[in-house]
Amino acid sequence: MRILSNLVIVLAMLVCACGGGGGGSSDGNGSGTTPPPTPTASAVVLAANDLGMHCMDREFSIFSILPPFNVLNVQVIGHDANGSPVLLGDADVDVRYGAAADSQGSINSYSSGKTDFWSYANGLFGTSLADGEGLTGLFMPADDPQSRGAQPMGYNLAEQWFSAGGIPITPTDDGALTNPYPLMEVTAHDKQTGQQMGSLKAVVPVATETECRGCHLTGGIASTRGGITWANDADTEVQSKKNILLLHDDSHATNLQNSTPVLCAGCHYSPALDLSGSGPAGNQVGNHTFSQVMHGYHGELQNAGQPIFPATIASCYECHPGQITQCQRGAMKTGGMDCIDCHGGMLAVGGGFNLLAGGSIDGTNDGNPRRPWKDLPRCQSCHTGDAVSHLSGVDLVPDASGIRLTQAYRTGDDSASPLLATNKRFAEQDNTLYRFSKGHGGVSCENCHGSTHAEWPIADDAANDNVAAKALQGYSGKIIECTVCHAQESLQLTTNGPHGLHNVNDNGWLDGNHGEFYEQNKSSCKACHGLDLLGTPLAKIPTARSFTVEENTITYARGDLVGCDRCHSRPSL
Repeated sequence: MRILSNLVIVLAMLVCACGGGGGGSSDGNGSGTTPPPTPTASAVVLAANDLGMHCMDREFSIFSILPPFNVLNVQVIGHDANGSPVLLGDADVDVRYGAAADSQGSINSYSSGKTDFWSYANGLFGTSLADGEGLTGLFMPADDPQSRGAQPMGYNLAEQWFSAGGIPITPTDDGALTNPYPLMEVTAHDKQTGQQMGSLKAVVPVATETECRGCHLTGGIASTRGGITWANDADTEVQSKKNILLLHDDSHATNLQNSTPVLCAGCHYSPALDLSGSGPAGNQVGNHTFSQVMHGYHGELQNAGQPIFPATIASCYECHPGQITQCQRGAMKTGGMDCIDCHGGMLAVGGGFNLLAGGSIDGTNDGNPRRPWKDLPRCQSCHTGDAVSHLSGVDLVPDASGIRLTQAYRTGDDSASPLLATNKRFAEQDNTLYRFSKGHGGVSCENCHGSTHAEWPIADDAANDNVAAKALQGYSGKIIECTVCHAQESLQLTTNGPHGLHNVNDNGWLDGNHGEFYEQNKSSCKACHGLDLLGTPLAKIPTARSFTVEENTITYARGDLVGCDRCHSRPSL
């Protein structure tokens, strides 16, 4: 077990407790608005899908890009004899995942019969799976031949989390309706007694909107070459897939049309399907990776001198989920950013340009083409610091506040090499992607900020993506309330929380002590409240709050910026 330090982890926008890092005195007692839900169990469960959206083929008879395979990572926080939070491991708790209904009554408890994957799994992956069994041996709860109900999750000692890697969930619920955002309920049980200690409903997103039909339907822009008898199947997905194999055979002298079902990654290595992490093998050796052949080849295509796939999110959604599913739907989308702003264009993603210095995740691949699923954008590439210290320059793209960027690489950089911040306030762990990084007390960044591509809050407050955050702290948004893990007002006043955060919604700040903090280290307050102390997006109220200060009620609406002038005059700068 690992003891957590002062506060619960937060993301790039720090949120203020009571509106002021100033030096003025306030003698009245404070009263906040509705607090987070009072925990009813002895443990707090945190859970997140790793990617924000997993893709799978709608049908598997012709070829397969991705099987049904989802990942859910979980951490369980208990408390020691002194009431301090501790991370619990497999010696302490058993963790399970089970189906859960959402607010609309949609529930997804089984996958058998919802996809033809199991009819072709052996031919594609060379493995004999029971009906409903995933590639790693996991089942959906109602498909389990042992009828155990909620399914056990393994413990990853290196990552210090429980994980279910390879849940074979589909986007079809038990009522035969499409729901790309099904919920799973994760439960933690005392290892000795079996008693449930805590639970959390978390979204496990999945989509079959991996489309090729926009171009590869017979008669489409990609199926007009002479000398080929194009497919005429009534199922347009099958028709398009057959046309792709016909085109591949004609261009590369292969015989894929007579080798179905074909696993694309059988020849073109994909880290997404390399479960052992051993690298290219067999037919993959000497061939381009799947990302290179897909993004690189399609990125070069032109029509009348113009790219068929220009650097726009619409190009990404020609193949990725998608126009309906909206793979990218998190806080960055709300902030006006899209896929290109982080990843670059098709040729950048396909490794068509060598990375600049610092462009690879661990520095070992600088000067070489991007490695798929590894050399990816980072939080620190846009969240480059705070109001006191952050990156700036003519080749950077700042947002309106001037503090953060809205493009993760320098303008004119065709490789889209991720920027590295010099102020590491919001940086991930060194040489580590966001989805694997941990912060405050060893808590996974995703467990408090939401999944990659679906970072909290999702704009649609009623979305299943927001269910977990609401259950933990009473409102949607990154987990910021200290009381999710700590007893109310059990902490000493501090500015040593995650990312330099102070206690959130803690009445102790209203007695004048925050003035002492300011005088001792003015820069630490200005970092979020601004050089003028009038507030920045780093001091944005996450939910409506009101406080009584010297018999005056101070009210903030969600989204207000906290500045010193709301409660008292500004101190000397």
